[in-house]
Amino acid sequence: MTWPPPPFQVPVIPVTDADGVRHFHGVTYATTPGFRPRLLDVRVPAGEGPFPVVVWIHGGGWLDGDRRYPPPTVPVELLHGTVTAAGLALVSVDYRHSLEAPFPAQLHDVKAAIRYVRKFAAVLGVDGDRIGVWGESAGGHLAALAGLTGPHSTDAEALEGAHGVGSGPTGVMAVVDWYGVSDLTTLADHPMPVPAGMDFPDPYTALLGGTETERPALARAASPVTYATPGSTPPPFLLIHGTQDGLVPYSQSEQLAEALTRADGQATLRPVEGADHIFLGSPDIEAIVTESVTFLTHHLTAKA
Repeated sequence: MTWPPPPFQVPVIPVTDADGVRHFHGVTYATTPGFRPRLLDVRVPAGEGPFPVVVWIHGGGWLDGDRRYPPPTVPVELLHGTVTAAGLALVSVDYRHSLEAPFPAQLHDVKAAIRYVRKFAAVLGVDGDRIGVWGESAGGHLAALAGLTGPHSTDAEALEGAHGVGSGPTGVMAVVDWYGVSDLTTLADHPMPVPAGMDFPDPYTALLGGTETERPALARAASPVTYATPGSTPPPFLLIHGTQDGLVPYSQSEQLAEALTRADGQATLRPVEGADHIFLGSPDIEAIVTESVTFLTHHLTAKA
């Protein structure tokens, strides 16, 4: 018996499916007393590796969500199959929800997962030097933060965290952000629509542990645009956002694209005309997934 519990577990034995894809299910990448273990799944393509890695970060308003399930508009087989068919490994991560722990706990967990993948890259059959992040909604916000924060950032120690493996680089080579929040300070006047009779916490207040007015410094620290500054050398970004998004305004992705451009970064902003949150109303989800995977493949496999 080990006490206290170890901060992470070694990868589980993989299961290989009929297509030769290896699955590592329910790997504990970080533990913290008083919280559920943080888990990740890994899907490694058939063939000879090591394979570049895509870290998938689920949405859910930082209050909900599950590493195993994309948004209901995106079939899980489409997401997973498109990534592995492109020769990329897919790492799907859980993270602490905001009512378990406020920001920056969620970012700490994403960075802990990246460190874990790097530490066990040889065991998993992946290339720890070639990692990209891809998230939707709350996960898009966290993906953007993971791409923009690092040792160079203001308050870097507070943002990196020390969970799981505890130390090591967390930088990534590319970011795909689907309809994520980029500036919490501009959302104070955009109330979250909640169905009548439904008791649901305000996602932004839950994330910050208070309102933006009460915690303005933390709201700035939780905003990706804060870190897209000249000299920050951001990785390439693909931002995809429905123009009629009623939960996270399209202008949030416009703000981040503009900030990245001012920081001499490469930012591609792709509007999905007429689509609401999670691309509701889009006639071609497959094309959106394909564009995202093509972007990641290009930047994770390009010759140095």
